[in-house]
Amino acid sequence: MAMKLNEAALSHARGLLRRDEFTHDERDDWSEHAPTTDQENEFIEKNGLDVFAKWHLGEDTDMGEDTKGRYHFPYGDFRRLHRCAVISGESRAGQYKHESIEKALKELLEGIDRKTERDQ
Repeated sequence: MAMKLNEAALSHARGLLRRDEFTHDERDDWSEHAPTTDQENEFIEKNGLDVFAKWHLGEDTDMGEDTKGRYHFPYGDFRRLHRCAVISGESRAGQYKHESIEKALKELLEGIDRKTERDQ
């Protein structure tokens, strides 16, 4: 597996954060908030795989560009950036030594927490 940071996805996530399009949820909420396989497939059918890719910070370059399995480390539900997804992804990226992805997720988490603190 040749995992690399999806720069377009990071740019998209930063934009969501700038526009306050995020959810400050808890660490374990991602299992409930993550899109189901059917929701992912419906999103791809409506929007295309290139838009689906923007919701994933990891890209496995060993997989074909036209496959859903190429994209890893989701950070949202196709509408908002989710803190729980960022935390989950950061943990997995660290576990598998995907340093650039882990760093990007840490940056997003810090941004979410900073904005949340400022708004309270």
